[in-house]
Amino acid sequence: MSYFKHHLFFCCNQRDNGRDCNSRGASTMFAWTKERVAELELNGPGAVRVSKAGCLGRCEIGPALVVYPEAVWYSFANQSDIEDIIQQHLIGGRVVERLRR
Repeated sequence: MSYFKHHLFFCCNQRDNGRDCNSRGASTMFAWTKERVAELELNGPGAVRVSKAGCLGRCEIGPALVVYPEAVWYSFANQSDIEDIIQQHLIGGRVVERLRR
């Protein structure tokens, strides 16, 4: 059994040319997600962990995050997209197909 039920990794890499997840709002969405997961009391052992990562190598879909242990990759644009991932995937156990990459 995994220590966390779900572990989200947000690519927050920044490149000099500006073609990266961080320039597309990843760090802002990472911080918002951590707060939202805590607000919903979903965080901690046996539940959800939200982590910041360097380059995850999926620049073409950025901003990107991956949810483990399922290894589901998502691209997102705003808080509404992240809220859908929280409600549907983390809480409901269903992949958000419109955001899956």
